[in-house]
Amino acid sequence: MIDESGYRPNVGIIVINREGKLFWGRRIGQDGWQFPQGGIDENETPEDALYRELHEEIGLLPEHVELLGQTRGWLKYRLPKRCIRGGQSPLCIGQKQKWFLLRLVSHDSEVKLNSVSHPEFDAWRWVDYWDPIGDVVYFKRSVYRNALCELSHLGLPKGGRRLPDKYRLSCRSKNSKS
Repeated sequence: MIDESGYRPNVGIIVINREGKLFWGRRIGQDGWQFPQGGIDENETPEDALYRELHEEIGLLPEHVELLGQTRGWLKYRLPKRCIRGGQSPLCIGQKQKWFLLRLVSHDSEVKLNSVSHPEFDAWRWVDYWDPIGDVVYFKRSVYRNALCELSHLGLPKGGRRLPDKYRLSCRSKNSKS
């Protein structure tokens, strides 16, 4: 399902543990690390997609997490030309994402990367709140910054470090407005 502007509706999932660390997954067979994410199917709400993707990508069920919040609008990123699959109709030029922040309320052992036949991740770790901004592939960086910034009042531990100066731009850039 691709919208009239060429963006695929998608959910982004940030899972935070009791220590304020974030789930960070390595894409299978690659060096790239990212948050779980996935497309919203036709006739599916963003929240329905959130729980489906949460289970498909990291094996968690609704009872393993607490929903803390979500971004107000859609955050968009455009794919680099080398990633756009020509010859498709409609043409997908990027993703528009609704981001959700979840707290893991169960044990780490509930995270299972092989809960489906085609896993997305082959490794995972807990990272500091702002670390993903500098570690994610460049074309997703502004969306990650904006999502983490918008949700920081819900997830950043008290006394946690503020957004590092090197990423201190406006929380919502022109490319990410809904």
